[in-house]
Amino acid sequence: MSRFAAPIAEQIWDMKYRLKAEDGSPKDLTVEDSWRRIARDLARNETDPDLWEDRFYAALEDFRFLPAGRITAGAGTGRRVTLFNCFVMGTIPDSMGGIFDMLKEAALTMQQGGGIGFDFSTIRPRGAPVAGVAADASGPLSFMDVWDAMCRTIMSAGSRRGAMMATMRCDHPDIEDFISAKADPARLRMFNMSVLVSDPFMQSVRDDGPWELTFGGRIYHTVQARDLWNRIMRATYDYAEPGVIFIDRINAANNLAYCETIAATNPCGEQPLPPYGACLLGSVNLARLVADPFSDKARLDAGALSDLVAVAVRMMDNVVDASLFPLPRQEAEAKAKRRIGLGVTGLADALLMLGLRYGSDAAAAQTGEWLHAIARAAYLASVDLAREKGAFPLFDAEKYLASGTMQRMDEEVREAVREHGIRNALLTSIAPTGTISLYAGKVSSGIEPVFAYAYTRKVLQKDGSRTEEEVVDYAVQMWRDRFGDTPLPDHFVNAQTLSPLEHVRMQAAAQQWVDSSISKTINCPEDIAFQDFKDVYMQAWEAGCKGCTTYRPNDVTGSVLSLSGDGAGKSAAPAPEIRATDAGEPQTPHGDVIYMSEPLDRPGALDGATYKVKWPDSEHAIYITINDIVLNGHRRPFEVFINSKNMEHFAWTVALTRMISAVFRRGGDVSFVVEELKAVFDPRGGAWMQGRYIPSILAAIGGVIERHMIAIGFLAGEGLGLKADPQAQAVGPDGPPRGRACPSCGQYEMRMVEGCMTCASCGFSKCG
Repeated sequence: MSRFAAPIAEQIWDMKYRLKAEDGSPKDLTVEDSWRRIARDLARNETDPDLWEDRFYAALEDFRFLPAGRITAGAGTGRRVTLFNCFVMGTIPDSMGGIFDMLKEAALTMQQGGGIGFDFSTIRPRGAPVAGVAADASGPLSFMDVWDAMCRTIMSAGSRRGAMMATMRCDHPDIEDFISAKADPARLRMFNMSVLVSDPFMQSVRDDGPWELTFGGRIYHTVQARDLWNRIMRATYDYAEPGVIFIDRINAANNLAYCETIAATNPCGEQPLPPYGACLLGSVNLARLVADPFSDKARLDAGALSDLVAVAVRMMDNVVDASLFPLPRQEAEAKAKRRIGLGVTGLADALLMLGLRYGSDAAAAQTGEWLHAIARAAYLASVDLAREKGAFPLFDAEKYLASGTMQRMDEEVREAVREHGIRNALLTSIAPTGTISLYAGKVSSGIEPVFAYAYTRKVLQKDGSRTEEEVVDYAVQMWRDRFGDTPLPDHFVNAQTLSPLEHVRMQAAAQQWVDSSISKTINCPEDIAFQDFKDVYMQAWEAGCKGCTTYRPNDVTGSVLSLSGDGAGKSAAPAPEIRATDAGEPQTPHGDVIYMSEPLDRPGALDGATYKVKWPDSEHAIYITINDIVLNGHRRPFEVFINSKNMEHFAWTVALTRMISAVFRRGGDVSFVVEELKAVFDPRGGAWMQGRYIPSILAAIGGVIERHMIAIGFLAGEGLGLKADPQAQAVGPDGPPRGRACPSCGQYEMRMVEGCMTCASCGFSKCG
């Protein structure tokens, strides 16, 4: 009998986590083989490997403990990969050589699949003098464009991940440009962006006082703090970025405040990290630990939770030694502090099983109790590891006990740390779990509410046909199995029925017992008043959150998803179906690109369009034919043919035809083809067309492909610089543009979860 609760779980395991040979044949025949592979690898350095292999396997069994995807996919494979999800890179020097040294380190890290975070506050502002060269600085935003191009290049070479986080302090002279950068949807697409907000700034906002923008001891501008705050809020209200990180609170609450300063986070914000810090993630599945669900005796098994946490801490500590690292400095940082990020998933489902309404005071209180229990068990387990294997190298008992979470721990834990030390400097974090929660049977993700109780997923078969399957939330399916068509109780709420402040309440309840931070999205209705929207952020700051990420459907980011039928989901049958209303996509990094294991088969006939481009230096026109395939009722480019009577172009047009068509047939987000072509500059010079300068004939072809993608609805058209592209005669496909679908499976089921765009259909995630 399959261990998987739903077909989508098995499909995600097969696609993302199952070990396969180079020819695609499976080495993990069952998910039990995957669990055994992970357990054996992480137990190999123990004094009794067989004992700990069995204990690790028991923790993984039935999806009770869920290591992050990189561990699940990489442990025990023999591949030279890192098991760490994300990194914060080194401090960027304010020099040309230092900046490009950091770019090289970033490229090497991303090549191994790690998401990265950078603080760009250390680069001098635009217009500042550059000593010795009689020039003015171009500013941090210009270098962010370079990072963005690097990330696209790494992705186009086959990397599966391209997520980056950029931060900038609220007192940097270029902060206003940073805030407005994402107003152009074509710019900095590989980045999540967040403003580092200080406590003095927040106080100045309250007082409506002045705020100085400074760099290197020089005051460049003075603005009103409230005006700057309103600009941050307006940008976030309009196009979902930048996020807000309360950086002073993060540093004040850091267990390692005595030996590090934090200025950046990983791409999804749950791990504020020092230079060269890395995040190692795993989640306890609370939905699997509830005894007697939906009854008066319903409870989370406290003993099972404590035991599971202890084993999980040991497993994650072993990953520090088992993993490879892209850079030596990253390895040194990880082993000096042995930081781990143990979190949860399935929280909302567990609350439903206990009869608690997500967002209520009772649910927040219960969340706080569970997270306290997890933190306490994790700290005691790490103390036990310190007795056996030694404390982390930078441990200083007096300073450690005076900082961070330790100040709130009870005396038993504090005394144990004082006497024996602790193995891991920080232990808890709540990371995005969108994909692993689907893999675990569609449990609710992280500490998020249930997004939708059920939806219909269309699955493309190899023969081109489509089947439909219902994907049901774990707790809802359990209710159906027990009570049939009995309507869901009133405490069953989902993301569509919660107020923003209920989200804040839950995040704050969890944050008090989380060492690092929390990746969470606060969903706001499209018609929320701007003042009410601002209040969400102020409430988050006042409630003790370390950051705040919201999502409001709007003209730039689109409406993403709606529920047909009863949005509140009060009836267990029939299930509401998710459908897209406006597939415009928030400009978050195009990170986790998942390619199909086999190219799409070509149907016998395809529809498309042929475009004519007349390059001024050529006697003969170039004809570009782009044919489309229809997946899930929506068009995507499938192949390209480039022809010309000019034989000088023959070799490269044939090569380009074959290469672009091969990329298109592999699926995924192929929009980078446009970006790469348009970035090509001919050293002999470009040409003026329709009053615009086109840098090369390849850029002209890229512009045509971009226009076609927009015409068929594969790309959103606004802000992409269409006026810079050559006009071409074309016969386009019927129907208006429909915006963007999931770049992996083509279905319009993208939603913002835990600060990251995630596909409900295939598990694709922008952040991994």
